[in-house]
Amino acid sequence: MNEGFEFNRDGGKLSRPRMGETTKKWVEVVRITSEIAPQLDRYFKEVDTLSDHFIARLQKAVAIPSISADEERRPDVVRMGEFLAAELSGLGAEVEKRSLGMQPSKKHIELPPVIIARYGNDKEKRTILFYGHYDVQPARKEDGWTTEPFELTVDDKGRMYGRGSADDKGPVLGWLNAIEAHQKAGVAFPVNQLMCFEGMEESGSEGLDDFIIDEAKKFFADADAVCISDSSWLGTEQPCLTYGLRGCNYYSVEISGPGQDLHSGAFGGTAHEPMTDLVQILASLVDTHGKIKIPGLAELVAPLTHEEQSLYGEIAFTMDDLYESLGNETSIHSDKEKSLMACWRYPSLSLHGIEGAFSQPGSKTVIPGKVIGKFSIRTVPNMEREDVNRLVFKYVEEQFKELGSKNTLNCSLQHAGKWWFASPKHWNFTAAGKAVERVWGVKPDLTREGGSIPVTLTFEQAIGKNVLLLPMGTSTDAAHSINEKLDRINYIEGIKMLGAYLHYVAEEPITD
Repeated sequence: MNEGFEFNRDGGKLSRPRMGETTKKWVEVVRITSEIAPQLDRYFKEVDTLSDHFIARLQKAVAIPSISADEERRPDVVRMGEFLAAELSGLGAEVEKRSLGMQPSKKHIELPPVIIARYGNDKEKRTILFYGHYDVQPARKEDGWTTEPFELTVDDKGRMYGRGSADDKGPVLGWLNAIEAHQKAGVAFPVNQLMCFEGMEESGSEGLDDFIIDEAKKFFADADAVCISDSSWLGTEQPCLTYGLRGCNYYSVEISGPGQDLHSGAFGGTAHEPMTDLVQILASLVDTHGKIKIPGLAELVAPLTHEEQSLYGEIAFTMDDLYESLGNETSIHSDKEKSLMACWRYPSLSLHGIEGAFSQPGSKTVIPGKVIGKFSIRTVPNMEREDVNRLVFKYVEEQFKELGSKNTLNCSLQHAGKWWFASPKHWNFTAAGKAVERVWGVKPDLTREGGSIPVTLTFEQAIGKNVLLLPMGTSTDAAHSINEKLDRINYIEGIKMLGAYLHYVAEEPITD
């Protein structure tokens, strides 16, 4: 964080220090930017006034367990989409619930609808498209949550715990809240706002790519730029704009043998056991230091240039930030630059679980007849999906052959999303940078991210416009993990930031 700025997270309020040189410079920035967007102060004040109402709206959203990976929860996913549609309609937006048909990977179940909406249709204004998702990762109290995952719980430090609070219901509702705060503050909305909210992001965004491509020259035709709030700050104090993402190839390794599960007392030692084969294959993929052991993958990665390497030292991030996110000091690397490069610009391979194996508390002496191991590879420039698949399948088949097992192997790609890289010098980014500086008082870091948002690339290629990632939450929000949370200060100040972005992007000079 820049010298001279203090942010009080314990009370959920934003405070400024006494006047020093740095603070005087900040005041000058505010003076200049206030001339550009003179109505922002009224908007900010209204956001503060409505803060409890906005938290109550998030509470309602978190209470809907919209888990897209769970077939039994599909009605809840649909219900969450209907909640968003109703809220948008109540704010005066033109809303449509678009069907995507049956789920390709599970043809017996229908995909949740895409909620598209338009707020404003002034030909004299720019049109900005916003994307988000209303589905969430699975969550159970017994997984280790300290609170009920689908009950928004706010502690005395302003941390709002609940599944989806940060990923992505809080940011999605931020756009709705921005509309409402403008209305009640009597501030003219500066742009035409298009919205596209899906319910399958956490399960591969099935059906969405085709929808975006089909609508590129229709509903999305007049979009001038795209903004996505589905990422996070690098640390806990410094806001950022994200201009690069890793891709993700998700694989399954199925080993089948006996026609049914067996008792280890009756059959142990008499048959090739699928679990034994699988754990050896999975262990051969990556070592304990994160090095991928699949030959040829490293050669697909774009080389590190001196110019790129010099950027990492300026990022406001420390190893203590990483330790806080990890909850301990189990990092592979001991310095900031290597850790950031490992997460942003180099691939990684992670093992995720084994389907078909006994995993409940207690003991069960079963030999599984079939097990499915799951792992993913986070891809980076210039790794292409087909090249990665070819090397993965070849290596896994070779490792299985060396085992000399009579079991059967099937390695397959479950889903994949390509990496994405944009120019942070685009007017969409510079407008967002001014909004961040207006609200938080500091210039944002320009960062890449280790996660994947495949729709980013789809929007960029389909409509041919710049895509910006504008995060709301911090690195400690634990998206996808237990005890997911969104800090109150990030939610409320984030709503201010999103609204400020609308004003600056409406006026920013358009350059390539």
